[in-house]
Amino acid sequence: MTDVVVVESPAKAKTINKYLGGGYTVLASFGHVRDLPPKDGSVRPDENFAMDWATDDRGAKHMGDIARALKSAKSLYLATDPDREGEAISWHVQSVLAERNLLKNISVQRVTFNEITKSAVQRAMANPRALDQPLIDAYLARRALDYLVGFTLSPVLWRKLPGSRSAGRVQSVALRLICEREAEIEVFKKREYWSVKGLFEEKSGQEFLARLTHLHGKKLEQFDLENAEAAEAARALIAAGQFSVSDVEHKKLRRNPSPPFTTSTLQQEASRKLGMSAQITMRTAQQLYEGVDIGGEHVGLITYMRTDGVQMAAEAISAIRGHILDSFGERYQPEKPRVYSSKAKNAQEAHEAIRPTDVRRRPEDVARHLNPDQSRLYELIYKRAVAAQMASAELDQVSVTLTDGQNIVTLRATGTTIAFDGFLRLYREGRDDIASEDDENRLLPPMMKGDPVQTKDAQAEQHFTQPPPRYSEASLVKKMEEIGIGRPSTYASILSVLRDRSYVRLDSRRFVPEDRGRLVTAFLTSFFETYVDTDFTARLEEQLDDISDGRADWHDVMRAFWKNFSHAVDQTKDLKISDVIDALDEDLGAYFFPLREDGGDPRQCTACGSGRLGLRLGKFGAFIGCSNYPTCQFTRRLIAEDGAEAPSLKDGIRHLGMDAETGEELTIRRGPYGLYVQRGEADPADKKKKPKRVALPKSVDAETLSLEQAQGYISLPRKIGPHPESGEMMEAGLGRFGPFIKMGGIYATLGKDDDVLTVGANRAVDCLAQKLASIRNLGKHPKDDESVMIRKGRFGPYVQHGQIIATLPRGSHMDDVTLDEAVTLLAEKGKPLKAPAKKGVKKAASSAKKPGADKKATTKTPKKAAASATPRKRKAAKAKPEGPDAS
Repeated sequence: MTDVVVVESPAKAKTINKYLGGGYTVLASFGHVRDLPPKDGSVRPDENFAMDWATDDRGAKHMGDIARALKSAKSLYLATDPDREGEAISWHVQSVLAERNLLKNISVQRVTFNEITKSAVQRAMANPRALDQPLIDAYLARRALDYLVGFTLSPVLWRKLPGSRSAGRVQSVALRLICEREAEIEVFKKREYWSVKGLFEEKSGQEFLARLTHLHGKKLEQFDLENAEAAEAARALIAAGQFSVSDVEHKKLRRNPSPPFTTSTLQQEASRKLGMSAQITMRTAQQLYEGVDIGGEHVGLITYMRTDGVQMAAEAISAIRGHILDSFGERYQPEKPRVYSSKAKNAQEAHEAIRPTDVRRRPEDVARHLNPDQSRLYELIYKRAVAAQMASAELDQVSVTLTDGQNIVTLRATGTTIAFDGFLRLYREGRDDIASEDDENRLLPPMMKGDPVQTKDAQAEQHFTQPPPRYSEASLVKKMEEIGIGRPSTYASILSVLRDRSYVRLDSRRFVPEDRGRLVTAFLTSFFETYVDTDFTARLEEQLDDISDGRADWHDVMRAFWKNFSHAVDQTKDLKISDVIDALDEDLGAYFFPLREDGGDPRQCTACGSGRLGLRLGKFGAFIGCSNYPTCQFTRRLIAEDGAEAPSLKDGIRHLGMDAETGEELTIRRGPYGLYVQRGEADPADKKKKPKRVALPKSVDAETLSLEQAQGYISLPRKIGPHPESGEMMEAGLGRFGPFIKMGGIYATLGKDDDVLTVGANRAVDCLAQKLASIRNLGKHPKDDESVMIRKGRFGPYVQHGQIIATLPRGSHMDDVTLDEAVTLLAEKGKPLKAPAKKGVKKAASSAKKPGADKKATTKTPKKAAASATPRKRKAAKAKPEGPDAS
């Protein structure tokens, strides 16, 4: 008889099963086993927010496995992740089993561990607890809120703003932040200013730069030198002046290390340093947490990665301090351990910061067991955690003031050198190349007060103020955390939803709102201002935290929210489309109709000359139309690059120009399955000769695609270069399921951020590494020296040798199979790969066997066929709202 332990993932189950031994059966729930059905009425406010939960086929299968295992068990241990979501999954598992009356005489315990190590797991199993009801209540409130906002507000959008997709409680606020930043950039007016620097030589002949700080006894502000004339006058004074050192100031500065990573700071730093998206960062961190195979042992390398705590366990700090002493020396170990506290709004410091589970596993030692993304992220986490307990860096700063003796011109030179690198020896926050000559490691020559200096040169430099930068993933995550909206664990999914629904796009790793996103934001701010307000959303997050801490009842919070929200939705029932158009036209008019350089009316119709252009809403979304419709039928898409009208896909074809390689014309066309590029035209005299066509990715805009880009697509596949290890050529191409990387017979799918025309060798190697992680080469077959491989398939792992495959026995893991076992399995159960059947062959063969078969077929009619001759009327399926964001 064995007790049952339920975890979330099979990787975690495998590791924990080894730690617990034969007295336990460890099974995976594979995440949530049930959820709210995606239909109206799954949450019922009138019944005290009762919820209907449904278990899908996948969840039912895993619950069936758990139920069967419980038949011979006395205890059930729920060991899902140590956060709100993990608590909710445990609650769902217990609830489903209780509803089936499967928990009679079964002891149900909840266990949590912050790291998947043998000691942590055994310690957790020895100290079980009951389910945390306040955490479950907070999950129920959050799930009900997201459902009600998504499934109540989204239909309003569909009816009043055709072409929009959905709205979400946190998703829409994040979209508003992106759109408002874009609006700030558009209205920004750059302002000119100048700075002046002088090049000087001190008495020993060493040169140094100094910046003008005071002119005619007045300290210069940013815009005091606002034009070339003023800057040139100041430059001339420096060039003609005689200067000496009037003051030398020495400062000792200390720079302290940053705390170890939280979920949010990990996403930000991985984006800045590694160029990894929030989604890839979290997926890779999950793999490191659940464990990887190192020397035949499956071990978790980092602690739980969904946390906003910055503290570390005492034993972890002690181990890290010992490592610092052994690796760097006594000076790099501070006298006392560093203690950190979070400054983030709504921080829940119930869990440790993200750190390595064992500081003895150095990044360089485990790199060969990891794929490139795992290796880079583990190194980042490792160095940040160790650096957090290292000594402060000590900087020497010297400031030298130069004057002309008449108080007309004052300049200042500053140099900073690192006296003791401290934690900087291991880790620097942000990009590694941020230290520049102007900021750090610039050494001034030794000078004393009264020393004369000689002017060698003087230069004036023109500057312009810069608009606020667009949000990157890192800066948007930081902003959301600062104002307290959403939870760090949901940021990755929120940003992914915004892109998937074409509300935003990434341009040079910065978020740019699409027209659809700006329209949705304008609509919501016009008619649902409260519910996309950052302060309101942050206050709601605080109420959810009060629920999780047991300070508030979740039903009370829901009732207060629903009363006001449902009233706001009811007010839009009588809202006319014309009211929506007027509101959007007023809000976005300056964006869609920028001022013309000639001073003319930007809304004057370019077709009829007398009509006024304005925003219109059609069946498929918004567009620009003329007020003289239907007399004038001029229309255009909302916006094009630089405010100019883009060439349209008229009659389903857009002409781009001549292909440089063949001289044939390249066109973009719209077919039944989407957009494609075509080179040349079909030859009516030779029907077998077809022009080359390449389907375009869905992310490509047909109106802005350039000739050079079209040539790139039509010439795919594109050779990238040889793989650094195998030497095989890597190629980028487009297939049925999107862009991919190919190496030999291995195909790896590219991500949504990747451009098949520009993706480089490093990214190709990363993609292939992830694909190769699902393939295991066991070695050469003893008969023919051809490789025997284990691959992950749709229905489980299987062995392949050439064209022969054999499915692994149920319960077998691909990492456990040996070459001898695979060869035996292929010999006993091997089957050839199925070749596609030729149409008509089977039917023709069977007809040939029986003369007169065709006659019988025509004289005998099956009753069912006759009965079904009259088609049945089918009810039109109701459109289902898209699911809200999971935050």
